[in-house]
Amino acid sequence: MAARDTVSDAIRTAKAKGRPAIVAYITAGFPKRETFLDLLNAVGAAADVVELGVPFSDPMADGTTIQRSSRVALAQGISLRWILGELKNARVKPRAPLMLMSYLNPLLAFGIEKLPQAAAEAGVAGFIVPDLPYEESGALKDALQAKGLALVQFVTPVTPVERTKMLCEASSGFVYAVTMTGTTGKNVAVPQDVLDYFARVQKVSPIPVCAGFGIRSREQVALMSPFVDGVIVGSALVEVIERGEDPATFLRTLHP
Repeated sequence: MAARDTVSDAIRTAKAKGRPAIVAYITAGFPKRETFLDLLNAVGAAADVVELGVPFSDPMADGTTIQRSSRVALAQGISLRWILGELKNARVKPRAPLMLMSYLNPLLAFGIEKLPQAAAEAGVAGFIVPDLPYEESGALKDALQAKGLALVQFVTPVTPVERTKMLCEASSGFVYAVTMTGTTGKNVAVPQDVLDYFARVQKVSPIPVCAGFGIRSREQVALMSPFVDGVIVGSALVEVIERGEDPATFLRTLHP
């Protein structure tokens, strides 16, 4: 099985158990670089997929919580090269498939030609790149595809129907269905029109659909459950870690 398919498979396995998959986001190196692998494995034991954030100085899609965690990680010298090295050399690997969430600049600085091999050796199943438009994603997608790695595409409530279909067909791993326009971290009410939008995306997507931005509670997850295959939990989990609480316990409370 290609690495990208382990992501889709993990999401479908959770959904087959009657609940949406939990895709858990953490910022690499936050709160301390020394505890990175222990935290990653703890989260990987409780989540179905882990989304590992590469800290970046200008994260356009992230709210204040993830910006704050990125600043702390960057101050400790965390980089894409360091992350891939730690993952490659780790004696214990996370149980859940691992996706890297990175803005484009760190990937370009690392080198697109070297990235897929390095990512595959590190056990990474694919990438989520929020500032890479579909029209400019061909080179990265082709490079990742050659190593069996995923490149996730985003859709939003205002994405036109035909473009939604195109993005779903171009995506791999899963489709990232943004719950709202704006940045991460806000507590999102889930009105019927958002649920209807999820249903439209799911109808045209050949791969699992995961909802992200603002998901913080079991009640939200239960409401979304019939309309998506998974939910992405980021800022709420980073805040749990920031408070020194147990991330695995928090993730388990989200199961409807």
